[in-house]
Amino acid sequence: MRYRWRRWRRSRPFWGGLVTALAGAEICAIPLAPMEVMLHQGIAGVPSVLLGIVMIMLGVSVWWSPQYRSLAGVVTTLIAAAALVMSNLGGFLIGTILGIVGGAMTFAWQPVAPSPHSTGTAPPAPAATTADT
Repeated sequence: MRYRWRRWRRSRPFWGGLVTALAGAEICAIPLAPMEVMLHQGIAGVPSVLLGIVMIMLGVSVWWSPQYRSLAGVVTTLIAAAALVMSNLGGFLIGTILGIVGGAMTFAWQPVAPSPHSTGTAPPAPAATTADT
């Protein structure tokens, strides 16, 4: 079970998606404060919730569709930058910073070909040279 989890996690931009989802949760959490705080915030809380939900969806979607990692990474970074202006300084800067880092991690992730040792096959034997004989 642990091996399957590790193999699944390494076959996609797991950490980038996790950081992106955390950034979205941080941006969403600020406007979902008690009613007294929300009344003072007014309509400004709507973009915060929408931007946060989109970031959470982008973070989770790269786990299930890693082929869209480039698009998701760029869009995440743009949304995190927009949240700086539209959403209480992007969740008091924490959400924006996490979003930019998560978007960069997602964009930069590259799939790694499995090594011969992980597939259960033996590594190739070194070729004999004339100096060995």
